[in-house]
Amino acid sequence: MRARVLVRLKPGILDVQGAAVQRALAGLGFSELSTLRVGKVIEVELEAPSADQARARVDEMCRKLLANPILEDYTIEGPW
Repeated sequence: MRARVLVRLKPGILDVQGAAVQRALAGLGFSELSTLRVGKVIEVELEAPSADQARARVDEMCRKLLANPILEDYTIEGPW
């Protein structure tokens, strides 16, 4: 089964990388941006007897390593 994890900084956490990308885009003429935040996408392929068990395992992976629960939120898409 495959799942996709979307990891984003929590609201209120300063996104230094997002600010740098926004400044660079403004320098290239894309000045209409009011906010830009950068996140990450993690694609996972795993074996599990059911979709519920696969989702539970991916959630455990996120809590233990893939996302920093203090600074980041995550969303799991799938499994499919």
